[in-house]
Amino acid sequence: GSNIPHRGSPNTEFLTPPLHITGGEPLVSPKFDKLLPALMKLPLKDVCITTNGQLLARKADPIIAAGLRRINISLDTLDAAAFRTIAGGGDLATVQSGIGRMLDAGLKVKINMVAMHSNADQILPMLDYCFERGIELRFIELMNMGHLRKGNRFSREFFGMDDILTVIGQRFEYARTDAPWDSTTVRFQAPGKGVFGFCANESAPFCSTCTRLRLASNGHLYGCLSNARHQDMRPVLGLPRRQALAQLRPMLTRALADKQSLGFSGEETVMKYIGG
Repeated sequence: GSNIPHRGSPNTEFLTPPLHITGGEPLVSPKFDKLLPALMKLPLKDVCITTNGQLLARKADPIIAAGLRRINISLDTLDAAAFRTIAGGGDLATVQSGIGRMLDAGLKVKINMVAMHSNADQILPMLDYCFERGIELRFIELMNMGHLRKGNRFSREFFGMDDILTVIGQRFEYARTDAPWDSTTVRFQAPGKGVFGFCANESAPFCSTCTRLRLASNGHLYGCLSNARHQDMRPVLGLPRRQALAQLRPMLTRALADKQSLGFSGEETVMKYIGG
């Protein structure tokens, strides 16, 4: 069916795993300028940052100097007044300036947009903005967790992949394109324009192939955003390598076992502690 992502095959790339720095907002940390260069020296397949972009222009020099190759920016609207309302403050022009710095430095930029009924009028403007700059726009379906599990805001605001594709189809032709086998994204190509995608847990659940683990700043390892259980990695950090690996393997197995079998079922507390 149209809601099933095209996926490739698993391979040996997991021997050098990717690392994704998220939050909260990672750029506010006073340790960020030292942390990023240190991480870039590790034998990782890839390092990526997700940021709200408000400090991106200010942090552009250390980001570029560290050799980061790609970055994700959360942006839900190109309307300056609506931006301040959605973000609870900040400045749209500042975010756009940071995006420009990243593009000028040759980084691969993706923009994450949480699509809702209340900002559906921004779907085509955001797509135009991204196509013009060679940015891949990823639409994030609203997730039924945290404060959204209370009241009717989730059902009132949810604007799913099929709804978004209907809007996009008013202006652009598109066709499904490939995504990595463990990707959380369903991707489409608009010929002559660019690529856009969906993180669509409600419309195209991806839990069965999710390989992500999340490590919080307090040393707690989470296997799933939909499960508050965690493993405490702090006691392992001071051990000799062989002992650490012996304890780490079953810890990772337990964390992976916390994943949902099909689709995200929601959790009221964990998101605010470990981010997206």
